[in-house]
Amino acid sequence: MKIDTTKPVMVTGATGYVAGRLVEKLLNEGLTVHAPIRNPENPKKVKYLNQIAANSTGEIKYFKADLLEKGSYLEAMQGCSIVFHTASPFLLEIKDAQKELVDPALKGTRNVLESVNQVESVKTVVVTSSCAAIYGDTIDLLKIDNQTLTEENWNTTSSLKHQPYSYSKVVAEKEAWKIAKAQNRWKLVTINPSFVLGPGINPFATSESFSVMKQLSDGTMKMGAPDFEIGVIDVRDLAEAHFRAGFMEQANGRYIISGKDTSLLELGLILKQKFKQYPFPKNTLPKFLVWLVAPFVGMTRSMVNKNIDYKWRADNSKSKKDLKLTYRPLEETITEFFVQLKDAGVVK
Repeated sequence: MKIDTTKPVMVTGATGYVAGRLVEKLLNEGLTVHAPIRNPENPKKVKYLNQIAANSTGEIKYFKADLLEKGSYLEAMQGCSIVFHTASPFLLEIKDAQKELVDPALKGTRNVLESVNQVESVKTVVVTSSCAAIYGDTIDLLKIDNQTLTEENWNTTSSLKHQPYSYSKVVAEKEAWKIAKAQNRWKLVTINPSFVLGPGINPFATSESFSVMKQLSDGTMKMGAPDFEIGVIDVRDLAEAHFRAGFMEQANGRYIISGKDTSLLELGLILKQKFKQYPFPKNTLPKFLVWLVAPFVGMTRSMVNKNIDYKWRADNSKSKKDLKLTYRPLEETITEFFVQLKDAGVVK
């Protein structure tokens, strides 16, 4: 893998959970990272990135940009050989799905890639998509070969009204491929992670990943966890996947990035062994109970019907073959994540 450190690379959403570890990797490899963010003059926003940069051989440069402002990435993109587009909202509690999820995901992707079309130096674009663009609900796996997700699958069941976050990831990734296929100067690679956990560069970040860890430990699930299966990927392995997708010549197409097929209960049981003083779940709740309380805990009954008590399986072999990825054990990911949150006082 050849790494040309003479050319800068750009990372959108650099202050985010996933991007933080990617920026760290890039800086440690001696690269110059262009970080377009909304408020570069806000010291709180850049604090953790600056700490990483100070201890690395690379350099970080900030630019003012807005995901939804056309052309606002052009300045930051000048001279860059690779663009990593990680910026996209991950919110489950929303009022207006179109405005809060779909518009930022779709228009943001279009804005970044139309800028790429204007900047000759860019040769590779890596877009952070999601397994949510591959499937909508766990019940969907019953209809696919071997009931296991692959890069060939697309989510066809999500909409603005049902699983709008997943829908936003589908429309954004499809737009990325549409723009990429209309030209032949730069290559597009998409990274499709499962649920991201693990210690980030900022223990006080806000995302659903942090929320789930809190709910596992604060007593929310002490009566039991819903029988909800997920894939989990360590944020550090995900950063490595982005890095390799950008620099390895053989990287192509979509990549499912997922280390372990697991469940909320398994996460709780692993943590319970190490941190006995917390009320982690020890068993699963019957589906009918989850269905009854769903509206009171921010879930729809439709989501319960289509996701509880179904198996989640994904094939990560393409990432191992092309990107030569190895994945951390699940125990390491969630234990180190929980220790970080505990030490920071995020979980009490």
